[in-house]
Amino acid sequence: MPSQPSPDVKLEIGHVLFIDIVDYSKLLINQQSDQLQKVKEMVRGTEQFQLAETEGKLLRLPTGDGGALVFRNSPEAPVLCAMEIAKALKSHPEVRVRMGIHSGPVNEISDLNEQANIAGAGINIAQRVMDIGDAGHILLSRHVAEDLEHYPRWQAHLHELGECEVKHGVRISVVNLYNDDVGNPAVPEKFRSAQAAIPQSPTAAATPTKAFVKSRMAVVSALALAILGFALVAILLRKRAHEPKPIATNEASATAIAPKSIAVLPFDNLSHDPENAYFAEGVQDEILTRLAKIADLKVISRTSTQRFKSAPANLPDIAKQLGVANILEGSVQRSADQVRVNVQLINATNDAHLWADTYDRKLTDIFAVESAIAKTIADTLQARLTGSEKIAMAKKPTENSEAYELYLKGRFFWNKRTASDLRKSIEYFNQAIAKDPGYAQAYAALAQSWKLLPAFNGGAPNDCFPQAEAAARKALALDDTSSTGHAALASLKGLNGFDYPGAIAEYERTLQLNPNDATARQ
Repeated sequence: MPSQPSPDVKLEIGHVLFIDIVDYSKLLINQQSDQLQKVKEMVRGTEQFQLAETEGKLLRLPTGDGGALVFRNSPEAPVLCAMEIAKALKSHPEVRVRMGIHSGPVNEISDLNEQANIAGAGINIAQRVMDIGDAGHILLSRHVAEDLEHYPRWQAHLHELGECEVKHGVRISVVNLYNDDVGNPAVPEKFRSAQAAIPQSPTAAATPTKAFVKSRMAVVSALALAILGFALVAILLRKRAHEPKPIATNEASATAIAPKSIAVLPFDNLSHDPENAYFAEGVQDEILTRLAKIADLKVISRTSTQRFKSAPANLPDIAKQLGVANILEGSVQRSADQVRVNVQLINATNDAHLWADTYDRKLTDIFAVESAIAKTIADTLQARLTGSEKIAMAKKPTENSEAYELYLKGRFFWNKRTASDLRKSIEYFNQAIAKDPGYAQAYAALAQSWKLLPAFNGGAPNDCFPQAEAAARKALALDDTSSTGHAALASLKGLNGFDYPGAIAEYERTLQLNPNDATARQ
């Protein structure tokens, strides 16, 4: 088992570009040195390399046939650098290079020779992504692609490939970056082979392989789990686009669609005040959260649906992309303390309207509306509900409507995923807690904000992680059934404490409480 980093190890989120010369070992000695020198010159000649090095925001890890560049200035930096390199390579067709990009934890260490080095899941996953590619490919982890989606200039260049199994039974979602000038549009050979081996079932993307389950039981000695533990953090670092442009989906990633599956599309804000957008988004989020607690339903996470608008014209296509049979659309209109919620449940496979209703309520009754909608959906889709699931769906997290509004504002800014917005979310969650000191859900959300802040250069891990852990433990002290609190604590145990058995126990508890928690399943 790898030794735990000492307390003075500096752990940061790095944006990693891994570069490799294809079939390097098959080249003659003089060809190896010549091609390696050309790649070095091309890399050093890129604008992104020079900018990051000048700012002191670049780390380098050499390998025998390439290397890794760790950018600490921008998530776009490694992608822009890769495109610059790809353009330069067009003048050297004899140099066959592939590249992989991922954002994740990177720590500076001393190797066995007491030389400065870098390691971490950010490096490991970037290399795994790169290993899937063939010559000319610029492959991104799904997390990196999601970071880029909200930039219009990238959307046309992102082409989703699906999941591929790599070392130790770990499966990685991969996106191919290419345009008319750079990149390789072909599906990677390794990806096709790995894809063919993935079981085609509705829950394939969320179920660990048998090999991984076995290794998990021996976690103390499993290096693979250490890599996955760090990768979990990267999965959580997701910025969400508010535009409907989907990533092109490769047919190879399609799986059978479960009839008891649903996606909740963003609710329209019909209020006269556009500032009430946070409220519409919050109602949608709360309904989805209640549905996610039902084990008999497959519920697509909010992060996968936010790039779509409500009531889209191409509903069957969107449902196919999300892998669901049913779609919930809705709108929210608020005026003072009155709220109107319109919802309709649609079977996207045949465009049949299964159920629709309008709820006119006082703001203080909004929890009852959210619970009623979730319960009706479950009944309509004939999903089995256990006693504990019924209790969880009907739970009222706070009696204080002001605290609830502040909480929704916090979630609104939390979902934006920038350092300044995460700071705003922390302010709102703290205000909600001040209104209701027993608001466990606000404490759990506060833990999530503090935990994510370092990933967006909003604070040092040593400052933010203790705050996150304190909030998570407070949430669980108030309500041990808080799946968000358990998930936050699980991530902190793995990332900050290197307590992988403890992290697994917390994630398993999360899944007991919220069977559709995608991050916990991963």
